[in-house]
Amino acid sequence: MLYIGGPLVICMRLTSRVNAFEMLWLAAAICLVLLLKDPTFDRRQLWDAAPLRPQLPQILALFAAGVATLTALVHAYAPRLLFGLPRRDPRMWALILISYPILSVLPQTLVYRVFLFHRYRPLLRMAPNQRAAVLIVVSGVAFCFSHIVFRNWVAPALTLPGGLLFATRYHNTRSLCVSSLEHALYGCFLFSVGLGHYFGML
Repeated sequence: MLYIGGPLVICMRLTSRVNAFEMLWLAAAICLVLLLKDPTFDRRQLWDAAPLRPQLPQILALFAAGVATLTALVHAYAPRLLFGLPRRDPRMWALILISYPILSVLPQTLVYRVFLFHRYRPLLRMAPNQRAAVLIVVSGVAFCFSHIVFRNWVAPALTLPGGLLFATRYHNTRSLCVSSLEHALYGCFLFSVGLGHYFGML
């Protein structure tokens, strides 16, 4: 219902009462309540930013490589989109850069990483390294699948490697803050470089 049913309902337009953004926040609220009621959940994962410092060089290096790759791909295959939003509507672009990390990234990190890792880890009775790999793949695929709501193949294709990267970062840090920061960097750049066209920002 959470990771498959919700995106399918929205993608297939089975209801007009709830949109993707509302469903995301509803899911995040439910996940947060369940986590806070669970005595085995370490709440420090929700605000601990201490792991950021040792992870930051790798985060920035990978992001720089991603920026170069995505810019080159957009320039080669969709030049009309390149930096279209900041050129066309700089105010909207600035608003997205400010609001997207809070209104979209945080609830997605909570649902697709913090909750998923904590809730479903006990179901995987295997060696710790195997369990971690499975959780990372499941998290990445679920995150990718959620983007079918945009009804194009580009959004899921772009979010699969991102989902795997963000899930790996969360596994390594157990920090919503660190995983959210990395997610926000890539998301904001996607909107900046022109790929927001495939994520509902025309």
